[in-house]
Amino acid sequence: MNWITNYVRPRINSMLGRREVPENLWIKCPETGEMVFHKDLEDNKWVIPASGYHMKMPAKARLADLFDDGVYEALPQPKVAQDPLKFRDSKKYTDRLKDSRIKTEQEDTILAGVGKMRGLKIVAVVHEFNFMGGSLGIAAGEAIVKAFERAIAEKCPLVMFPASGGARMQEGILSLMQLPRTTVAVDMLKEAGLPYIVVLTNPTTGGVTASYAMLGDLHLAEPGAEICFAGKRVIEQTIREKLPEGFQTSEYLLEHGMVDMVVKRHDIPDTLARVLKILTKKPVANLSKENSGTLAIAASA
Repeated sequence: MNWITNYVRPRINSMLGRREVPENLWIKCPETGEMVFHKDLEDNKWVIPASGYHMKMPAKARLADLFDDGVYEALPQPKVAQDPLKFRDSKKYTDRLKDSRIKTEQEDTILAGVGKMRGLKIVAVVHEFNFMGGSLGIAAGEAIVKAFERAIAEKCPLVMFPASGGARMQEGILSLMQLPRTTVAVDMLKEAGLPYIVVLTNPTTGGVTASYAMLGDLHLAEPGAEICFAGKRVIEQTIREKLPEGFQTSEYLLEHGMVDMVVKRHDIPDTLARVLKILTKKPVANLSKENSGTLAIAASA
């Protein structure tokens, strides 16, 4: 420990009346380098006002924005084994879990809720990327399965917002087992005749892409989201070729038929509501000409 930094400086600051200023008051746009005040960014749903760049949105904020008046019932986090493999790399897995829980105020990466979106009851499942990169482990897999079971019990659609680096390496094969488990849960929902919509956010990669993230009845994506299994750099090093500009972005996948719609974050709740009301044969109010594409895509699903 540096006694000057940890003892002397705080004493001097307290005597002079100085206040520590948080380091995250200003956020830098990855595209333009513009500095945006954090409150302005939050008020604009974590979208940079000038460039339109979509920053990562916290899971709790995502659910509050999605449901009417921000009101929803949070689904309980299932209790599972915390560190079944007693894994340790440069740091204990249990310590990583503790750090992520303090950082995000969540038990694990998945946050799920049930409520009404534009008057339509849905179950929504959101990945919190700040919790170990949104990685899929036993707890996340169990939470996803429970959310699908709740949607079936409520006889309502389920909307998934993946944001993940893939399977959680600290749980090894137990993490990979969540891929077939969640896939079975998707099949159960479809067998019940209920819609399953996926909104792909930045980034959606690895085993999550290889399972429930690409099994929706419809796939929406936020602008500029990275959606892939293996990353661009890994592919380029393997095939020793330069990949096209914008490769693996939501716009590229839309162009090549892997994504149905690219939707700006501000328009997602209304777009989801229209699509789901069409799929569930509920009346759709105020369907404008600009949204005729939504009707066509939903009708073909």
